[in-house]
Amino acid sequence: MNEETIRYSLRNLEHRKGRSFLTVFSILVGIATIFLFISFGLGLYKYTDSFTTGSSADKVLILAKGAGAPGLSDTIKLTDDDLDVVLKTSGVYGATGLYYNIVQVEKGNQIKYTFLTGYDPKIPYMLDIAQVGAEKGRVLRDGDQGVVLGYNYLIPGKIFDKAFDLNEGIEVNEEKLKIIGFLEAVGNPADDSQMYITNDKFLDIFPDEDSYAQMVARVDIGDIDRTVENIEKNLRKERDLEKGKEDFYVQSFEDLIESFSGALDVIVGFVILIALISVLVSAVNTANTMVTSVLERYKEIGILKSIGAKNSEILSIFLFESAFLGLVSGILGVLLGWGMAALAERILTTLGYGFLQPFYSSWLFIGLITFAVITGAVSGMFPAIRASKINTVDALRYE
Repeated sequence: MNEETIRYSLRNLEHRKGRSFLTVFSILVGIATIFLFISFGLGLYKYTDSFTTGSSADKVLILAKGAGAPGLSDTIKLTDDDLDVVLKTSGVYGATGLYYNIVQVEKGNQIKYTFLTGYDPKIPYMLDIAQVGAEKGRVLRDGDQGVVLGYNYLIPGKIFDKAFDLNEGIEVNEEKLKIIGFLEAVGNPADDSQMYITNDKFLDIFPDEDSYAQMVARVDIGDIDRTVENIEKNLRKERDLEKGKEDFYVQSFEDLIESFSGALDVIVGFVILIALISVLVSAVNTANTMVTSVLERYKEIGILKSIGAKNSEILSIFLFESAFLGLVSGILGVLLGWGMAALAERILTTLGYGFLQPFYSSWLFIGLITFAVITGAVSGMFPAIRASKINTVDALRYE
């Protein structure tokens, strides 16, 4: 196409700006929706990948089957004997048990309920899994009688009306504990509202506790699958269980991430499919716009042909117009999607879901704009071919 033809096509779009705007709007909504969900999907994939490469990559979890919520059931137990078996397993470099229970927390006239976690400060695998450190103060040390709080206790109105501070007392199950520190934000309200004490202090508060809520083992990252099999085999032998009838399960973070990623693939794919249906409807609308444009310009096409315009030039005019509508839709769509993603990120962070972060890449912007251009061009292809084949004499007679 030459410059004159491009200017001619742009004038035609401007002359029909109302219809052009509706066509652009219908496509950009679909593009913005796709951008929004793909960016958050990529963010979730990046978040899960951080566990496979971070300090949690060499950890496996051992939990009792059917034990229910921590602190609410003791039908199946994980004991010190089980911990000893795990520690003696080939490929295991260390293991520790964690305690959980629901506690009542008081500040002034307010009463809240949350999870209290007990762990061994000498083996802080729990912090490795969460990949967090101290935001303020310090983490637990062996022999500490105080408590470390989640990040949300630093924020007024998040859990209590007033925030807590270092060295302040906090009443847990009617026992006053000194605040040693606050952990960094994990990114979700449940984790950021937990409290942490040493295992020894946990047993002081709950002297009847005789089992761990779960155990964490550090293993040879190069041979995780075999080590998991060894742990399962040794625990079956120690608990006198047949294979397939275990009352426990051992899971690596690689397994957890694979199952999570599989579910995430389905969810993101389904949402994108819905957005693609929206784009398909928009493409039909674009085709309808171009067909109407051809009918309205029937005589105009005849005049162009009578003064020497070739079929290929007529084809390129209408094809350019539909592709240009797609280009404008794509640019505005990704900008709208970018703005929506940024706004959603701020809202989610405010609500405490900081781990839900969108991820932007250049190919996402370029890919969606290209997709919009192709959508516009393809939807305008049939009307453009029809326009190029119009008989000159019939077009000049058309009223």
